[in-house]
Amino acid sequence: MILAKTSIRVRYGETDPMKYVYYGNYAEYLEVARVELFRSLGLSYDAIERRGIFLPVSEYKIKYLKPALYDQILEIRTYIRQIPGVRIVFDYEIYNEENVKITEASTTLFFLDSQTNKIVKCPDYLLDLINKKWNTTI
Repeated sequence: MILAKTSIRVRYGETDPMKYVYYGNYAEYLEVARVELFRSLGLSYDAIERRGIFLPVSEYKIKYLKPALYDQILEIRTYIRQIPGVRIVFDYEIYNEENVKITEASTTLFFLDSQTNKIVKCPDYLLDLINKKWNTTI
């Protein structure tokens, strides 16, 4: 398993009139956390794309346990719990400043060759980085 932690402060423009984070903003929070997980492995998302691989999202699940509020600092814990094949699954837990879990989510992405537009298996260079970090906390 791989774990990466990312912190985000809720901005006013991300909230509704009750100062709850608008539900549509969670997808962006998860994207930030995913990109940071790749960076923690030693490879930016941009570098993956420059090597000819796109990672479109094919599935997105989320469960809201409690609202995130304006000006809170949220900690997003992002996990890779399975070695990827043609898909990579990210699990997320979002915690508020009181360390209370407020959200659970997952996204499934697949590896797409940018030239052929065909699904491919996880590139070896990325698989090597994942295997190096397996069972470590970042």
